[in-house]
Amino acid sequence: MNSGILALNVGSSSIKLALFDAVTLEPILRGNVMDVGRDAHATFTSRGQTTVSERPAVADIGEAVRWLLAELREQLPEMRLAAVGHRVVHGGTRFDKPVRIDANVLTELEALAVLAPAHQPAEIALVRDVQGLLPDLPQIACFDTAFHRTQPKLSQWFALPRVLSESGIVRVGFHGLSYEYIASVLPQIASAHPYGKTVVAHLGHGASVCAMRNLRSVSTSMGFTPLDGLMMGTRCGAIDPGVLLYLQQQHGMSAQDVSDLLGRRSGLLGVSGISDDVRVLEGSDDPRAREALEMFAERAACAIAAQLPTLDGLDALVFTGGIGEHADGIRKRIGERLHWLGIALDDARNAIHAPRISTDDARVQVFVIPTDEERVIARATARLLE
Repeated sequence: MNSGILALNVGSSSIKLALFDAVTLEPILRGNVMDVGRDAHATFTSRGQTTVSERPAVADIGEAVRWLLAELREQLPEMRLAAVGHRVVHGGTRFDKPVRIDANVLTELEALAVLAPAHQPAEIALVRDVQGLLPDLPQIACFDTAFHRTQPKLSQWFALPRVLSESGIVRVGFHGLSYEYIASVLPQIASAHPYGKTVVAHLGHGASVCAMRNLRSVSTSMGFTPLDGLMMGTRCGAIDPGVLLYLQQQHGMSAQDVSDLLGRRSGLLGVSGISDDVRVLEGSDDPRAREALEMFAERAACAIAAQLPTLDGLDALVFTGGIGEHADGIRKRIGERLHWLGIALDDARNAIHAPRISTDDARVQVFVIPTDEERVIARATARLLE
């Protein structure tokens, strides 16, 4: 009987998954469970074949997990699960590497849930659901924050009283699993091109940038929570904290009102008033859609440029994430704003999302690399199983 490692990446109404051979770590199956809580459907791709399963009225993530495991047993009856690895968004300063999940770890993750309310509670619920179904199966937590623990102390600290910084109120950064994957494959993709000083732009519904010196994180745009930094799909990113005080003191908004505003009603959606989907905005004739896209590109370009003092220059720029990998228009807008750095995109390469989209003679080479967080989770899980 074959043995597999299941990597799970949960959202508020979806589960992204990948099943890997536990020995070779080659992918066996990838899939998505979408629209949990409504008319759920699952898409599985294995050996080039795609199947779609539908199940109306999947009430919650727990029911989705039961359905998912049943589907896997039906499609791969000879497969035995060796372990499940989970993407966990917030590990604080405590977790600097993957860990096997036990009762103490779960308690600590629950304490951090308030800092990532759109992600962490669903992740914890998923772990508990798997525990209930398969109590003897090892589960591994892989943290989006861990990759950034290599940052210098002063890069992590806010300009707050030291007692607060020393208590853990610091810039922890996120999207670390994505950045770890890019760091692992960039040497092969960049080949002869320099990459010792690299900025990676993970642009998706959530977005951030990370400065890497010799493939280690030295600075990032996200801070204490995933709300900070770049403009995103529905999140505003960096904002004058005085605005938040003003909204509470003069507009009577509660903390929950402000949280909802910053996390669910801002970003591309808030500025455009149309959608948080770049594809929808690119296809719209509404001038507000263009303004939202231009604003997104400008904020991303500014965040990329802001990493340069930490790196003392720039050798390479990498785009990844859903927008970074597929939105050539956004990449073009960002590249044009950074031409003074020596960035020059080749329009033909950019249009087909080539691995290298810069011109041959550009001083800074620009790459498009699809991320694979699930592979990073599987590798970490296999190491802990050993």
